[in-house]
Amino acid sequence: MTPPTPVDAPRAGLGVRGLVVHYRDDDGTVALAVDGVSLEVAPGEVLALLGPSGSGKSTLLRAIAGLERPSAGTITWDGRDLAGVPVHRRGFGLMFQDGQLFAHRSVARNVSFGLEMAHVPRAEQRARVAELLAVVGLEGFGDRDVASLSGGERQRVALARALAPEPALLLLDEPLSALDRALRERLAAEVRTALKATGTTAVFVTHDHDEAFAVADRIAVLDQARLLQVDGPVELWRRPASRRVAEFLGFEAFVPVAQFEWLMGAPGTAVVGRGGAARDSEVRAGGGLREAVLAIGPGALEIADDGPLGGRVVASGFRRGVTETTVDVDGVGEVTVVDHAADPVLREPGTPVHLAAAAP
Repeated sequence: MTPPTPVDAPRAGLGVRGLVVHYRDDDGTVALAVDGVSLEVAPGEVLALLGPSGSGKSTLLRAIAGLERPSAGTITWDGRDLAGVPVHRRGFGLMFQDGQLFAHRSVARNVSFGLEMAHVPRAEQRARVAELLAVVGLEGFGDRDVASLSGGERQRVALARALAPEPALLLLDEPLSALDRALRERLAAEVRTALKATGTTAVFVTHDHDEAFAVADRIAVLDQARLLQVDGPVELWRRPASRRVAEFLGFEAFVPVAQFEWLMGAPGTAVVGRGGAARDSEVRAGGGLREAVLAIGPGALEIADDGPLGGRVVASGFRRGVTETTVDVDGVGEVTVVDHAADPVLREPGTPVHLAAAAP
């Protein structure tokens, strides 16, 4: 008879338990880079590590890779403790901000590098390279010199090269941050498509929440070495676990839910501080509302002649196809009002306005 699986046994895939990593400053001071982080990544899942610079996300990634030694805690893969397992024996792939392509190799030979090191037969190499170049949108690029490629094309080649040996886990550290925003947004979607098409389990580090939302199945938010919340993109956006998480996601003002029930559910709003697992039924109690905080983000309010809120324009400008107006709202603070009208209206600073909940 097969013995029962212990309740606390790690799932197949990546398991991080109580991980602590210290680093030493230039003056010799020892500080925490990762403070008691626990998380799991299931096979085939893409997890984003999201946080500001210095939050510990890259150090956590490097510890998983074996490039940093933990002070405490465990890292497992399929239940196997990786303590003492060197980087090259973990079976993990790495991709960094600079794809670090080999300048003397063609696109195809860059992609095939890991396959060559594993002594994969030439015919299999050619088939795998062709398959992956098609996956990353570079079909027919095999014979090109990497120096002739654009920045986005080079990162696609780096992704194909990282995927070629079929790593058990792919670790991506800010792979798109050196690119301009428009290209990052396009490539983020393409990276997700490639990871899903190849069934690759991945951990993706970024400081850009739009990038994390585009790439990941789940997002782990870190700040000051600690893990603040892990959730799917929709749940994270709608239910930030704390004001710090909400602020990092771009929410601008925080008001009592009890006083702003009429604004709940408007685009760009979220209920904060319910542990990332609340539903409206948990916020509501006895026909009223428990004490909770409503976060207001860009686009939650719109200018309306009969709106219940008053304020004054701080600034107004045209950005990325819409008019964005910053309004200092009485009793709320500054919020961004987004107008999608084809004929934009730019309002002078100091102009009084009324605001209502934006239409869904």
